[in-house]
Amino acid sequence: MSDHLRRIGGLVLLAVALALPLVLNDFWLQTGLFVMAAAIGAVGLTLLVGVAGQLSLGHAAFAAIGAYVYAWSTGETTMSVTGAGLPPVLGLVLAALVAAGVGAAFSPVAGRLRGIYLGLATLGLVFIVRHLLLNLTDWTGGFTGRSVESFALGGFSFSNRDPDYLAVGGVEFEGLHRLWYLFLLLAVVACWLAANLRTSRTGRAWANVRDSETAAAAMGIGVARAKAAAFVVSSAYAGTAGAMLALAYGRVAPDVFSLTASVDFLVMIVLGGLGSVAGAVVGALFVTALPLVLAEYSSALPFLAAPGSGGLDPSTASRIVYGLAIIAVLVFLRGGLAGAARRLRHRGGPGRAWPATPGPGSPGPSSPDLDTSDGGHPAAVTHPRSKETTR
Repeated sequence: MSDHLRRIGGLVLLAVALALPLVLNDFWLQTGLFVMAAAIGAVGLTLLVGVAGQLSLGHAAFAAIGAYVYAWSTGETTMSVTGAGLPPVLGLVLAALVAAGVGAAFSPVAGRLRGIYLGLATLGLVFIVRHLLLNLTDWTGGFTGRSVESFALGGFSFSNRDPDYLAVGGVEFEGLHRLWYLFLLLAVVACWLAANLRTSRTGRAWANVRDSETAAAAMGIGVARAKAAAFVVSSAYAGTAGAMLALAYGRVAPDVFSLTASVDFLVMIVLGGLGSVAGAVVGALFVTALPLVLAEYSSALPFLAAPGSGGLDPSTASRIVYGLAIIAVLVFLRGGLAGAARRLRHRGGPGRAWPATPGPGSPGPSSPDLDTSDGGHPAAVTHPRSKETTR
């Protein structure tokens, strides 16, 4: 019954998302595009950190690679930058593939390190990629960045041209409206793939590697191969998110993909709940939309000042809220928002709650064999481990 209700709830949310462009203005449409792009990146990171147990502080680097690969592959050569002039669909695929390729090249390092040491190694990627973006000016445009070609498919442009006028239900569908449905399709597919991957044999192998590499190797799991696969998948998600951010902005610049962006991705998955696909989406909604909403309505909020005026600006206020939210989650919600929702859903009902996936380094067996209903302290149960994870 719970699965049935969950499917109904998902269909209702999808129907609402499909209808929103009919009533939203440009600000909320643009915000929605940023949220959906960030959600795909957060889902990829929660697979890496929450499911596979590999800490990464370099997610923004892979997003930058995806963004610039898309901008270069679909752009035309001009006086300042070069471009391949490829179809946008091919550019989007290349963005994911090149980011995944860089992740595969980095995977031997990821296979040798763990914990904070892996986090510091991935942190170096952010500075390396930023250095390349600033200096490979023929490809990237340098500090000022480069413009991004609009997405098109089969002669239909997701901008204000081809066709230059399109109306549905009396509402004119401009570029933001068209991109909304493209981004929604990509977000739904990415979340569906991640949810299935998390419960597949590969996902269970990642969880076993996260819990104990020694035990996983003893069961016949290729630890290095599993860790490399997780890094490649996460990098592909980040590359796709970067290409979507490029489309949402209409221009890419190095400052968009700074270390702060990597921290934001981590905040998203911690708030939502490590290992939870739905939690990553909710975390992306909160972290991405909050500063934009505060900036849009700062004049109506008495405690906010205009940026540069010396008072509490919307960006600083959003960082303060992030910090308080993280502290509250770590102290009171040991499974993030997803874990809290799961416990509330099963409180007082028959059976026990399906546990939240613990973070990297958490004790105990993989997620199907944990009971975190007592506030996040895992307790082992006697369910036998599936033989599929040992093959």
